[in-house]
Amino acid sequence: MIVYPLPAQSREDLFSALRRIGADLRSNAYFEPKRNLLSLYIPGVDFRAAAFLKQELLARGGDAVVNRGVISCEASESAVLLLGTPGQLRSLSEKLGALPCWGLPEIREGLSRTLAGLDKSAWTFSFREGRALPLGKRTAVMGILNLTSDSFYEKSRISPGDDILSRARSMVEAGAAVLDLGAESTRPGSEPVPEQEEMERLIPAVAAVRKAFPETVLSADTWKAKVALEAVRAGADIINDISGLGFDPDLPGAVAESGAALVLSHIQGTPRDMQKDPRYDDTVGDILRSFEERLSLAEKAGIPAERIILDPGLGFGKRCGDNLRILRNLDAFRVFGRPLLIGHSRKGFIGATLGLADPEDRLEGTLAVTALCGLRNVALVRVHDVEENVRVLSMLSAIGECME
Repeated sequence: MIVYPLPAQSREDLFSALRRIGADLRSNAYFEPKRNLLSLYIPGVDFRAAAFLKQELLARGGDAVVNRGVISCEASESAVLLLGTPGQLRSLSEKLGALPCWGLPEIREGLSRTLAGLDKSAWTFSFREGRALPLGKRTAVMGILNLTSDSFYEKSRISPGDDILSRARSMVEAGAAVLDLGAESTRPGSEPVPEQEEMERLIPAVAAVRKAFPETVLSADTWKAKVALEAVRAGADIINDISGLGFDPDLPGAVAESGAALVLSHIQGTPRDMQKDPRYDDTVGDILRSFEERLSLAEKAGIPAERIILDPGLGFGKRCGDNLRILRNLDAFRVFGRPLLIGHSRKGFIGATLGLADPEDRLEGTLAVTALCGLRNVALVRVHDVEENVRVLSMLSAIGECME
């Protein structure tokens, strides 16, 4: 069962939630004083479970928004918005363990996982040769090194004759915690690159960057099992898989065998067709359910959760509004207790929002999203312009650390 936090409840947010759940809108006056409590949303539960959750939270000093038909038994199911302090919600979770009916055990499992996930705020990834990636204290930056001729942002492309080490050095010196090397464009409408061609572009570059920067954490952006294994052998520490283990059935086993960390992303469709009218019933809920399934697949393949970073996949099978909803609900993706990566740099939804067709003009929009990620404790942002994004995050950090 997916249970996830909604954004801090403004008056408008609360009223919208009441409407979405189908609650009696006259109850707004009763919920208004409680809108600053932790708000956890559960889609589609048995109406008896919904009534029980409301009753138990009221007894603990909290409350729950349910469909107006729950009390009269006119609704067979209802979404539920739990409103309570962490202590009240933990107490509720303990009570649910004693009642094996109405789907309450699944709700308890989801609620317990969510509360534990929201408590997790720091992670350390350890790699070969003593390299480490601490995440959580402040938002870290992953710099993009595109070894392609057709990436959507022309200035990010590194042609065979270009000096990749110079580009990598500038990113490391600017403060990049991770360098992400990719040899296949995944822009909307792109076609997959043959495996051998991708390896010929990627593997020598990974080896060269590893030799030049032995202490820097490197990521290989690929969804192909053989490419991933070769990239790790050449020095990559992380496999950044845009497919969420969905394109190559051999990739989960390859990642498990390699011992690399994994960026597990969400995508609807493939790069070739992902922007041809993508649709979601509930953008955030649908992505979380996909992550739940993919995390289970990873675990069965031998990839422990401790080696996984989650990426909701901005621009990968998402409409502009879907991307904005993801950004507004960043806390929802903390429910699994894993660090979050946001890859937003100069993407199309920024252009659509600001009316900027050329990726060259989207730096300010990118920096605005980076600032949001810094304020919302996102672990890692993947960007083209390392220096500018590091400066934004450093300024936020200085403000946050300033004491009177």
